[in-house]
Amino acid sequence: MNKRPVLVLLTSSWISMLGAALVTLAGFSWLFVLPVNVNGKAVDNPYVGLVLFVAIPVVFFAGLVLIPIGIALAKRKVIENLSQVENRRLAWRRVGIFFGVMTLANLLIASQVSYRAVEHMDTVQFCGTTCHVMKPEFTAHSAVPPHQAVACAECHIVPGAAGWLKAKMNGTNQMLAVMFNTFPRPIESAMENNKLVSSADTCEQCHARDKPTALRLRVIPSYKDDEVNTRTTTVLLMRIATIHAAHLGPGIRIRYAAADKKRQAIPWVEYSNTQNSVSRSYFAGGTATDSVRALPTFEMQCVDCHNRASHAFELPDRAVNRAIALGQIPPSLPFVKKEAIELLNASYSSGDEAAQKIPAAVSTFYQKYPDATVKQEAAIQATGRTLMAIYQRNVFPDLKVTWGTYPNNLGHTDAPGCFRCHDASHMTPDNKATIQQDCNACHQAVAMDEPSPDILKTLELTPTQNY
Repeated sequence: MNKRPVLVLLTSSWISMLGAALVTLAGFSWLFVLPVNVNGKAVDNPYVGLVLFVAIPVVFFAGLVLIPIGIALAKRKVIENLSQVENRRLAWRRVGIFFGVMTLANLLIASQVSYRAVEHMDTVQFCGTTCHVMKPEFTAHSAVPPHQAVACAECHIVPGAAGWLKAKMNGTNQMLAVMFNTFPRPIESAMENNKLVSSADTCEQCHARDKPTALRLRVIPSYKDDEVNTRTTTVLLMRIATIHAAHLGPGIRIRYAAADKKRQAIPWVEYSNTQNSVSRSYFAGGTATDSVRALPTFEMQCVDCHNRASHAFELPDRAVNRAIALGQIPPSLPFVKKEAIELLNASYSSGDEAAQKIPAAVSTFYQKYPDATVKQEAAIQATGRTLMAIYQRNVFPDLKVTWGTYPNNLGHTDAPGCFRCHDASHMTPDNKATIQQDCNACHQAVAMDEPSPDILKTLELTPTQNY
């Protein structure tokens, strides 16, 4: 012992010994699990990443901190022990060399681990799977193309060091809320808690305002709740370029006041256009001018309409229509549309209960129809599984997320959306101008609820295309 000064330092205090043990344990553990992420490959399992890039580094750095603390607390004992070492100058030199080499090694490990930790915490898997409270948003993100390939950090973190630091501070607060079970149910959207990143820093990095946008044909099949599930189709010609130009075109600036956190009630809108020197304020019907002054105001951007671009949730009617159109639910089953809507709207205490009751209820219902039970047993089972999947990707009882919890402002069929402003009741104080509600300004109805629209035959399209 008296010829090994490094051991003298590390064993002079139980605190230093504990620190050395933690560093050794973390170091070997890190080397043991490192092969799962060799060559820079991503960690698919978020829990492996959590251990590799969060838990192990915490233990490692805790050990590094404890070693000098123990040496400092046992300073007298260290000096006495080192005085017994032959050739004290050589002993101190060896100690210096040891800690110099270890410092370089620790810096190398720390830099690599820290980079990987930050990189891992910005992945979709970490945000959505590790954190249970984000399961609804993660599920919706996974189901909505084409943004499935876009990482959470690209839309939820402002570019730059300041944005990254703010995001990590918010993440720490969220982690504490989860640990102490104080997080809100349902989780508030970024629009609700005012942590929304400007679309200029996110959406417009890929979707430029000045990029020309062609007319788009939208085919919308729907099914009635009668016995034969009668199909009708609506075909709309969407004037996307016109819509964007009217709200975000050159020289145009729109501001509004919101009376609720979800920004569904908009009592005041200000429109200005520097190109023609027009500036108007509109007030919703029955709104006093002074009443909006205390309300928060916002400048309109992409996400005011595209608020669920990456996390869209469905309502039962739209979800069932889509499933039938895609062949996931056979329309040949009697009253399948009506029964499906009723089962989805029923109350279930948990996702597990829904998973048990929905398929069983479908089978029970079709016992009334012996022919269907005999000839379409596979279709009945498939319908049960499809309805269960629809429910589980839209409703999360434990987090108080149900149908319509997160309204989609794109359009006006599932939520007020466009009609928050375009309701024909927003008028200027002199009642001379109104925010228009002209259907043809946004889209042209080529066919409305027609059994077999001629336009589909002309274009050789099926009702499921472009749905």
